[in-house]
Amino acid sequence: MQRDLLKTLTYLAIHLTVGFSVAYAFTGSLTLAGGIALIEPCINAVAFFFHEKAWKRAEQKAAIDPFVRSAVAHG
Repeated sequence: MQRDLLKTLTYLAIHLTVGFSVAYAFTGSLTLAGGIALIEPCINAVAFFFHEKAWKRAEQKAAIDPFVRSAVAHG
């Protein structure tokens, strides 16, 4: 568990650094880049939640429909 937490935290640090760097390169503003770097991961987390729900729904349909099962298995 500690390894997973450490990997998560280091990934977060990389994600924030890259996000900040790209935003700063585009805007030239430390404030705006900082805001983008903090907000973007939050929006991504919400998007990921709905992405997972969609996959779960597809997997449930795959259990019923052989065509969907084939698409989920190969996609």
